[in-house]
Amino acid sequence: MKGYAMLKIGESGWIEKDAPQCGPLDAICKPLAVAICTSDIHTLWEGALGERHNMILGHECCAEVTAVGSLVRDFKPGDRVLVPAITPDWNSLEAQAGYSMHSGGMLAGWKFSNFKDGVFAEYFHVNDADGNLAQLPAKINVVDACMLSDMVPTGFHGVELADVQFGDIVLVIGIGPVGLMSVAAAALRGAAEIIAVGTRPNCIAAAKEYGATRFISYKDGTIEEQVLALTNGKGVDKIVIAGGGVDTFDAAIKSLKPGGKIGNVNYLGSGSYVNIPRVEWGVGMGHKQINGGLMPGGRLRMEKLGALVAAGRLDVSLLSSHVFAGWNHLEEALFLMRDKPADLIKPVVKLTD
Repeated sequence: MKGYAMLKIGESGWIEKDAPQCGPLDAICKPLAVAICTSDIHTLWEGALGERHNMILGHECCAEVTAVGSLVRDFKPGDRVLVPAITPDWNSLEAQAGYSMHSGGMLAGWKFSNFKDGVFAEYFHVNDADGNLAQLPAKINVVDACMLSDMVPTGFHGVELADVQFGDIVLVIGIGPVGLMSVAAAALRGAAEIIAVGTRPNCIAAAKEYGATRFISYKDGTIEEQVLALTNGKGVDKIVIAGGGVDTFDAAIKSLKPGGKIGNVNYLGSGSYVNIPRVEWGVGMGHKQINGGLMPGGRLRMEKLGALVAAGRLDVSLLSSHVFAGWNHLEEALFLMRDKPADLIKPVVKLTD
């Protein structure tokens, strides 16, 4: 089969590989549509995961099942399915402890394009099919379905990690596709105000649609100065970090009330240390909590989030700013995500109608 692979750090291209084999609990799928993620860019061009040779990229898609193992109960060839970016081993001790995304080791629930071939191929392998796949609701088109792989569950997990409650004042740092889904999730949880940090006009327009009430631009001064000005010097209750880098935590701590919580779902692709300001962290005793987590995967998560979209409670169509048709546009979409033109939110490649 053909797959689009990372050849080494900074180089990618189409290669030929053997088609994956199906174990008794597993499934083989073919993509119906695929989406490019910023983490593909971190992996390929920044070497954030280290060197990878001939590893097929991609972890966002929806798919059709082509084969299932002998012990798979709930899926069959021909089923159209949602595929989470994180596919844990559900019989692991880590999953039993409540951290399925780390089954087999830290971040090891993230298999696609990490240590296993990803979904930018004619066929791909899904471990523990009954635990990781979900039926694709008929009301959800294949482009929107790709957003349920990673963007929706990651953005929502940031809000979970920040423990957003009704009436909270929430700051969302970064309003790319993940941040936009954090805005949507904070609104669904009943936040009173949602302050969004971003500059691109199309992202600001989408954030307004999702419930953002105020906006901050880094071009107008530091984040913390603007947040404190908007909150009469008090700071915000909760913060979701969905963009930036290791220095973003400095601004976040300075913007947070004592007793507040930060949920980080941003992939820190470079830098050696996260910077925490000592005094503003209450010299270590300010009860300013930082929670960083990889999104949960699995079937139940996909079914619940899919139900929100199918019921019309969550419109993910605003995320797909560039939609292409055919594998021949995959590299174009990948480079588009790397270069991030001003009108980009998310590129998707459709492989079927």
